Amino acid sequence: MKSSLILASASPRRKELLEHLQLPFEVIPSLVEEVMDEELQPAEMVQSLAQQKAEGVAKDHQHAFVIGSDTIVVSNNKMLGKPKDLDEAKEMLRNLSGKTHEVFTGVSIINGEKIHTFYEKTAVTFYHLTESEIEDYVLSGEPMDKAGAYGIQGLGALLVKEISGDYFSVVGLPIARTSRELMKMGFSK
Repeated sequence: MKSSLILASASPRRKELLEHLQLPFEVIPSLVEEVMDEELQPAEMVQSLAQQKAEGVAKDHQHAFVIGSDTIVVSNNKMLGKPKDLDEAKEMLRNLSGKTHEVFTGVSIINGEKIHTFYEKTAVTFYHLTESEIEDYVLSGEPMDKAGAYGIQGLGALLVKEISGDYFSVVGLPIARTSRELMKMGFSK
Protein backbone atom coordinates (compact mmCIF):
# COMPACT_ATOMS: atom_id res chain seq x y z
CA MET A 1 0.00 0.00 0.00
CA LYS A 2 1.24 3.48 -0.85
CA SER A 3 2.10 5.74 2.05
CA SER A 4 0.70 9.26 2.20
CA LEU A 5 3.10 12.12 2.82
CA ILE A 6 2.43 15.49 4.46
CA LEU A 7 4.72 18.50 4.75
CA ALA A 8 3.89 20.37 7.96
CA SER A 9 5.21 23.69 6.68
CA ALA A 10 4.05 26.83 4.92
CA SER A 11 7.54 27.38 3.48
CA PRO A 12 7.51 27.56 -0.32
CA ARG A 13 11.20 26.59 -0.28
CA ARG A 14 10.56 23.38 1.65
CA LYS A 15 7.64 22.54 -0.64
CA GLU A 16 9.86 23.04 -3.69
CA LEU A 17 12.60 20.84 -2.22
CA LEU A 18 10.17 18.06 -1.31
CA GLU A 19 8.93 18.09 -4.92
CA HIS A 20 12.38 16.75 -5.89
CA LEU A 21 11.30 13.38 -4.46
CA GLN A 22 8.68 13.18 -7.22
CA LEU A 23 6.15 11.82 -4.76
CA PRO A 24 2.62 13.05 -4.18
CA PHE A 25 2.35 14.98 -0.93
CA GLU A 26 0.04 17.38 0.79
CA VAL A 27 1.03 20.66 2.46
CA ILE A 28 -0.63 21.25 5.82
CA PRO A 29 1.09 24.06 7.71
CA SER A 30 1.43 23.42 11.42
CA LEU A 31 -0.53 25.87 13.54
CA VAL A 32 1.17 24.83 16.77
CA GLU A 33 2.54 27.58 19.00
CA GLU A 34 6.27 26.77 19.00
CA VAL A 35 7.97 26.60 22.38
CA MET A 36 11.64 27.60 22.29
CA ASP A 37 13.62 26.26 25.23
CA GLU A 38 16.55 28.66 25.52
CA GLU A 39 18.51 26.02 27.47
CA LEU A 40 18.81 23.82 24.38
CA GLN A 41 21.83 23.78 22.11
CA PRO A 42 21.16 24.73 18.44
CA ALA A 43 21.00 21.11 17.21
CA GLU A 44 18.54 20.22 19.97
CA MET A 45 16.52 23.41 19.39
CA VAL A 46 15.89 22.80 15.67
CA GLN A 47 14.99 19.17 16.30
CA SER A 48 12.56 20.20 19.06
CA LEU A 49 10.92 22.85 16.86
CA ALA A 50 10.72 20.46 13.89
CA GLN A 51 9.08 17.81 16.07
CA GLN A 52 6.59 20.31 17.50
CA LYS A 53 5.55 21.25 13.95
CA ALA A 54 5.25 17.63 12.84
CA GLU A 55 3.28 16.65 15.96
CA GLY A 56 0.89 19.54 15.40
CA VAL A 57 -0.19 17.99 12.09
CA ALA A 58 0.40 14.28 12.82
CA LYS A 59 -2.18 14.19 15.62
CA ASP A 60 -4.91 14.54 12.95
CA HIS A 61 -3.21 12.31 10.35
CA GLN A 62 -2.20 9.12 12.16
CA HIS A 63 -1.57 7.03 9.03
CA ALA A 64 0.47 9.57 7.08
CA PHE A 65 4.19 10.27 7.19
CA VAL A 66 4.39 13.86 8.43
CA ILE A 67 7.55 15.95 7.96
CA GLY A 68 8.28 18.98 10.12
CA SER A 69 11.40 21.12 9.71
CA ASP A 70 13.03 24.17 11.24
CA THR A 71 16.18 26.15 10.45
CA ILE A 72 18.28 28.50 12.55
CA VAL A 73 21.48 30.38 11.91
CA VAL A 74 24.15 30.50 14.62
CA SER A 75 26.82 33.20 14.65
CA ASN A 76 29.18 33.85 17.58
CA ASN A 77 27.17 31.37 19.70
CA LYS A 78 24.00 33.41 19.13
CA MET A 79 20.93 31.94 17.44
CA LEU A 80 19.48 34.11 14.68
CA GLY A 81 15.89 33.63 13.63
CA LYS A 82 13.91 35.69 11.16
CA PRO A 83 14.48 39.45 11.48
CA LYS A 84 11.69 41.45 13.10
CA ASP A 85 12.29 44.51 10.91
CA LEU A 86 14.65 46.06 8.34
CA ASP A 87 17.06 47.36 10.98
CA GLU A 88 17.42 43.93 12.58
CA ALA A 89 17.99 42.39 9.13
CA LYS A 90 20.80 44.89 8.45
CA GLU A 91 22.35 44.20 11.85
CA MET A 92 22.30 40.44 11.26
CA LEU A 93 23.97 40.85 7.86
CA ARG A 94 26.65 43.15 9.33
CA ASN A 95 27.38 40.48 11.94
CA LEU A 96 27.63 37.73 9.29
CA SER A 97 29.81 39.82 6.95
CA GLY A 98 33.26 38.33 6.36
CA LYS A 99 32.69 35.48 8.80
CA THR A 100 31.72 31.83 8.90
CA HIS A 101 28.48 30.90 10.63
CA GLU A 102 26.54 27.66 11.04
CA VAL A 103 23.11 26.77 9.74
CA PHE A 104 21.22 24.06 11.62
CA THR A 105 18.17 22.42 10.07
CA GLY A 106 16.16 19.95 12.11
CA VAL A 107 13.77 17.45 10.57
CA SER A 108 11.16 15.34 12.32
CA ILE A 109 9.27 12.55 10.57
CA ILE A 110 6.24 11.10 12.35
CA ASN A 111 4.21 8.09 11.30
CA GLY A 112 1.70 6.97 13.90
CA GLU A 113 3.72 6.11 17.01
CA LYS A 114 7.05 6.25 15.19
CA ILE A 115 9.04 9.49 15.50
CA HIS A 116 12.44 10.01 13.92
CA THR A 117 14.22 13.33 14.34
CA PHE A 118 17.62 14.42 13.03
CA TYR A 119 19.55 17.53 12.03
CA GLU A 120 22.16 18.73 9.58
CA LYS A 121 24.77 21.42 10.27
CA THR A 122 26.34 23.40 7.43
CA ALA A 123 29.06 26.06 7.68
CA VAL A 124 28.50 29.14 5.51
CA THR A 125 31.12 31.84 4.91
CA PHE A 126 30.10 35.31 3.74
CA TYR A 127 32.17 37.76 1.74
CA HIS A 128 32.91 41.08 3.43
CA LEU A 129 29.78 43.12 2.70
CA THR A 130 29.66 46.86 2.10
CA GLU A 131 26.91 48.98 3.66
CA SER A 132 25.58 49.53 0.17
CA GLU A 133 25.35 45.76 -0.49
CA ILE A 134 23.55 45.26 2.82
CA GLU A 135 21.16 48.14 2.15
CA ASP A 136 20.34 46.93 -1.38
CA TYR A 137 19.80 43.36 -0.25
CA VAL A 138 17.52 44.33 2.64
CA LEU A 139 15.50 46.64 0.36
CA SER A 140 14.91 43.68 -1.98
CA GLY A 141 12.67 42.27 0.78
CA GLU A 142 14.23 38.81 0.48
CA PRO A 143 15.79 38.66 3.99
CA MET A 144 12.60 39.33 5.92
CA ASP A 145 11.19 35.79 6.17
CA LYS A 146 14.47 33.92 6.49
CA ALA A 147 16.58 32.82 9.45
CA GLY A 148 19.77 34.89 9.58
CA ALA A 149 18.23 37.45 7.17
CA TYR A 150 19.33 35.79 3.93
CA GLY A 151 18.23 33.21 1.40
CA ILE A 152 21.08 31.27 -0.20
CA GLN A 153 18.81 30.16 -3.05
CA GLY A 154 17.99 33.73 -4.12
CA LEU A 155 19.82 37.05 -4.20
CA GLY A 156 21.52 36.00 -0.96
CA ALA A 157 23.70 33.68 -3.05
CA LEU A 158 25.71 36.79 -3.95
CA LEU A 159 26.74 37.18 -0.29
CA VAL A 160 28.11 33.65 0.10
CA LYS A 161 31.80 32.92 -0.43
CA GLU A 162 31.64 29.20 0.38
CA ILE A 163 29.72 26.49 2.18
CA SER A 164 30.75 23.24 3.81
CA GLY A 165 27.88 20.80 4.20
CA ASP A 166 24.44 20.26 2.71
CA TYR A 167 23.34 23.20 0.52
CA PHE A 168 19.69 22.09 0.65
CA SER A 169 19.79 22.12 4.43
CA VAL A 170 20.65 25.83 4.26
CA VAL A 171 17.65 26.33 1.95
CA GLY A 172 15.47 24.61 4.57
CA LEU A 173 15.32 20.83 4.07
CA PRO A 174 18.19 18.33 3.66
CA ILE A 175 16.29 16.51 0.94
CA ALA A 176 18.65 13.58 0.23
CA ARG A 177 18.85 12.59 3.90
CA THR A 178 15.11 13.18 4.38
CA SER A 179 14.41 10.77 1.51
CA ARG A 180 16.67 8.12 3.04
CA GLU A 181 15.18 8.52 6.51
CA LEU A 182 11.64 8.18 5.10
CA MET A 183 12.59 4.88 3.45
CA LYS A 184 14.25 3.62 6.67
CA MET A 185 10.98 4.32 8.49
CA GLY A 186 9.06 2.18 5.99
CA PHE A 187 7.65 4.78 3.64
CA SER A 188 6.49 3.11 0.43
CA LYS A 189 6.10 4.85 -2.93
